[in-house]
Amino acid sequence: MSNIPETGRTPRVTVRLAVIQILVFSLLLTLGGRLWYLQIRNGDEYTAKADNNHVQQVVQPATRGAILDARGIPLADNETRLVVSASRTDLMKMPDDGEAVLTRLAGVLDMKPADVMAKVRLCDAKTPQPCWNGSPYQPIPITDEATTQQALQIRERAEEFPGISAEPTPVRRYAAPGESNAAQVLGYLSPVTDEEIKKAEDGPSPLLRSDQIGRSGLERTYDAELRGKAGVTRYEVDNLGRVIGKAKSEQAQPGSNVITSIDARVQAVAEKELALAMKEARKSFDKNTGTNYKADAGAVVVMEAKTGRVVAMASNPTYDPNAWVGGISARDYKQLTGKDSNYPLLNRAIQGQAAPGSIFKVIPTTAAVNAGYSFEGPYPCPSSYSIGGQVFKNFESAGHGDISLGQALEVSCDTVYYGLAHQQWLKDGGNNPKKDAKDWFYKTAHQFGLGKTTGIDLPGEVSGRVPDRKWKKDYWKANEKAWCKSGKKDGDYAQRIAYENCLEGMKMRAGDSVNYSIGQGDTLVTPIQMATIYAAISNGGTLYDPSVGKAIVSADGKHVQEIKPKSHGRLPMDAATRKKINEALAGVATRGTAAWRFVGWPQDKIPMHAKTGTAEVYGKQTTSWFATYTKDYTIVMTISQGGTGSGASGPAVRNIYNALYGVSADGTIDRKKALLPVPQRSLPRIDSNGTIQAQPVGRVYKAVGLGGGAPQ
Repeated sequence: MSNIPETGRTPRVTVRLAVIQILVFSLLLTLGGRLWYLQIRNGDEYTAKADNNHVQQVVQPATRGAILDARGIPLADNETRLVVSASRTDLMKMPDDGEAVLTRLAGVLDMKPADVMAKVRLCDAKTPQPCWNGSPYQPIPITDEATTQQALQIRERAEEFPGISAEPTPVRRYAAPGESNAAQVLGYLSPVTDEEIKKAEDGPSPLLRSDQIGRSGLERTYDAELRGKAGVTRYEVDNLGRVIGKAKSEQAQPGSNVITSIDARVQAVAEKELALAMKEARKSFDKNTGTNYKADAGAVVVMEAKTGRVVAMASNPTYDPNAWVGGISARDYKQLTGKDSNYPLLNRAIQGQAAPGSIFKVIPTTAAVNAGYSFEGPYPCPSSYSIGGQVFKNFESAGHGDISLGQALEVSCDTVYYGLAHQQWLKDGGNNPKKDAKDWFYKTAHQFGLGKTTGIDLPGEVSGRVPDRKWKKDYWKANEKAWCKSGKKDGDYAQRIAYENCLEGMKMRAGDSVNYSIGQGDTLVTPIQMATIYAAISNGGTLYDPSVGKAIVSADGKHVQEIKPKSHGRLPMDAATRKKINEALAGVATRGTAAWRFVGWPQDKIPMHAKTGTAEVYGKQTTSWFATYTKDYTIVMTISQGGTGSGASGPAVRNIYNALYGVSADGTIDRKKALLPVPQRSLPRIDSNGTIQAQPVGRVYKAVGLGGGAPQ
């Protein structure tokens, strides 16, 4: 028994109780402060998050608008397909997560069970394609190619396929009316990415996970207008994901339709004539390389001369944009993008860059006049021109005596331009340029719009290149180390060039200016740039932004937004110079380098103007260029490694004109056979319900030889 008094413990117990009380009070105070922070200070934020955690949305995609040609014929629209979809929410309620149902479904659809199950799994960083990147509360498409019989099996045996639906659904279709493809102009669709959703969050046209967006061509340029606005139905769900109520819904708004300036009939002609020209070029022997021409790529542009509107645009090699519908296969993707594909996704009309050869000569002709040289000359046209021991030859070494600039254009005399460019180079100070060097030949090219994009309403346009003094210096700085490392004074051709560039690649040498004057050397242009320039010569000097879109029409037809032609400048020539160049280009078609391709053309009724070009490219065969215009249209064609301008591209360009105007081989004009004797000015008729009335596409065009070209 203890001898300590009972009261001896009292102070110790009192201290303990006090400490415990303080701890409890502190905990209560902390908890209270935290509750105040969560419920009062940040209450609204966390309330919203809690609400969102219990609300899920199901998206009803909007019907995408159609892309139509100038006559209202669908180039890209939607077709109804039987789409089989699975509700992941329903499948997850099943004991086996729906595996048995999906296996039975695979048997009906003639698919592998593993492929069907992969379709309904959710995408994350670790899950490979295919997988579902949309909302898990939304029906997930399994296939958009179900047959009527398959759909009936699923619907008639609904008890065996819970959570599975088979419904008619609109799917994108690239119609190819009259066998016109227009793949690079139209573009294609693919699913939206997380990055794109985030980027568009605060924009005028936010994206949903279910959206497909345009990746190229008109589908990309006018994506916001075509896409419309998806409908969204919001459901309240519990913490297990079960639907317990409906919050609210927004109806889908269909996308607008885009009417283009493309004429499907002319587009078909342009595509087939380009393909035939390339095929024929491959039969021709190239004496320089000892092999047939490869003719590996090409492009053609048909443009309204007075507006800049594109009537047809073809690029070869091409592809079927329907390959992207419903998701492109790995095999098709490799065929379109692999190193052996020759990149058919490229639109070579706006993305193909090459030296222009002699179709460039309208620019140095203008530059010479602006620099003070007489248009009439005369100027010597010898078979060759020498500078410091280096000989620059006329094409095929032909000489023509003393001639004017107009005659130099007609016979495409290189040496006239060599002489003028060399003289101007010397006036500007040669290798030691004056501070006030005029650089007329380079300045004029920029004024013609080269070295920058034309502003066409298609994505991915490239700017080409004007190799002026600034470009020379910038290029030398970027490549000096590589040139100095690989260059050899006594090496092969490439090594000697690298050695020379290492020493003085920053200088504008006489040879550079001489080569440049005939569209050779480092000069790069695109077909759309040259079409814009020749259209401006035709229309009196206005450089238009080329355009494909002509009008945007709302789905109900109540709102029509016309896309008016826009100008980005004028040619740097006066009326007298333009008239003389115009006459010279008519001479090219009647007695010059293109005359043999326009035999029998009704020049008195439809004056034709032309310029041929054969551009030399180091390590490759020559590039064929052919630039032409009438008062209505401009047509420019190019074929990579295709040979001469008039030889490879001439027949095809002539046949396109034949089809446009209804001209036969003997020069008679049959208006009934003419596809488009004058440009289409008006829009197609739009009914009160928004339906756009399409005119008949007509007969399928059959590519034929020179002198043909009428629809068959």
